[in-house]
Amino acid sequence: MTDRESLLASITAQGDVVRQLKAAKAEKSKIDEEVAKLLALKAKIQDEPERGNKNITLKTPKGTRDYGPEAMALRQNILERVATVFKKHGAETIDTPVFELKEVLTGKYGEDSKLIYDLKDQGGEILALRYDLTVPFARFVGMGNVFNIRRYHIAKVYRRDNPAMTRGRYREFYQCDFDIAGTYDPMLPDAECVKVVTEILTELDIGEFVVKLNHRKLLDGMFEACGVAEDKFRTICSSVDKLDKTPWEEVRKEMIDEKGLDGEIADRIGEYVRLNGGVELVDKLAADEKLKNIKSAIEGIKDMRLLLQYCEIFGLKDKIVFDLSLARGLDYYTGVIYEAVLKAEPLPLENGKKGKHKEEDVSVGSVAGGGRYDNLVGMFNPKRKQVPCVGVSIGVERIFSILEAKSQQKIRTTEIQVYVASAHKGLHLKRMEVLNKLWDAGIKAEHPYKENPKLLAQLQYCEENQIPYAVVLGDGELSRGVVKLREISTRKEDEVPVETLAEEIRRRLKV
Repeated sequence: MTDRESLLASITAQGDVVRQLKAAKAEKSKIDEEVAKLLALKAKIQDEPERGNKNITLKTPKGTRDYGPEAMALRQNILERVATVFKKHGAETIDTPVFELKEVLTGKYGEDSKLIYDLKDQGGEILALRYDLTVPFARFVGMGNVFNIRRYHIAKVYRRDNPAMTRGRYREFYQCDFDIAGTYDPMLPDAECVKVVTEILTELDIGEFVVKLNHRKLLDGMFEACGVAEDKFRTICSSVDKLDKTPWEEVRKEMIDEKGLDGEIADRIGEYVRLNGGVELVDKLAADEKLKNIKSAIEGIKDMRLLLQYCEIFGLKDKIVFDLSLARGLDYYTGVIYEAVLKAEPLPLENGKKGKHKEEDVSVGSVAGGGRYDNLVGMFNPKRKQVPCVGVSIGVERIFSILEAKSQQKIRTTEIQVYVASAHKGLHLKRMEVLNKLWDAGIKAEHPYKENPKLLAQLQYCEENQIPYAVVLGDGELSRGVVKLREISTRKEDEVPVETLAEEIRRRLKV
């Protein structure tokens, strides 16, 4: 650690001391003494502001990355296609601050609350970076007295998670959320959210996937039937939520050793959470003697029967599975929950045949998730009025990591349609005139930033950057009021009058 880094660490530590003393309402003389130490440290670092910078190690912070033009072109394409599906379902968009009052976020995420990024006190407000887009949306609805809205929101969120960059797990990442707020008949909005997920994953062509469905009320009823104390429902739910990544034996051990659950109760839970299927599973649970007298279980089973019926009408029967191991650990879910998971594909061998799975290469896991949260908005409404909500969040970073790895061909990073070139010297002014006319006509165009570039270099640039057309200027053609319009892919050239050039280009581009 450099002297400057050590000094910065001391300033941070001393700042914490001052804040703790103020929070504890310590004696003014003691606070003043510690504040004086803090000011002395700050003055010291100002005396040598640049000395430590010579040895700085340049890197992006842990769990983040830079995106070059090709990566950004791919990302923008994905986000636009996701937004198109959201709009097809009638969603309107909103935006919320990237940071919230910390009290807005705390107590909503269960054991994941420890992953919230806290911000330093900046003048009396204790703030934190948003962990997801759902809680800020609920605050927006509750604070604004909004009673029905179908909204989408595409924005960055922040989590102090253990990053796994190759699998698309970052500390700073985009979420694409679609939510329906309002009081409606059971399962109609919920089924549409499942439909939205399947449409997006199909549109992006990321591979075979399945959407797992379950119900929080059914889970709670199942825990009650197994003998779990009500105050342990949420913490046991967090353990069950790990079953997609962790074997049952390890989850069982956590329930018993860390959460104090009786072994027999854990075994009863194990009998349920290993079940999955469709309508036949609903029938099996409806006939279960342990669940028949538990209100929450009965309500959950009824909802699941209806949801599966609606999903079949939407043509989703082959893309969904009713899975009792699905729990989703966030505290705010109250009803249907769902999660889209990519099916593992065997890796290709050198001869083109399918090989065995390598665990680290199988998949990125969950790529979308969501559910119903009927009690969240009331926490932010002055009159505690509840607005039922259901929504889904697309894990676009994980999808991006898959498509980026699959990408074999060069990706266009600009949308230039026409390149204005000159065949010989002395034409850069005329080139600029033609370029300006194309811009004025709404055509995406560019030209070389050299007065006298070589024609071959200009045409090679068009090929390398996949620009569809080039306008080639020459003295002979200009004297006759025409230019050459060259189609780059075929190298076919036609003479076109300068006056109708923009119109001809638009015709060929079908703009």
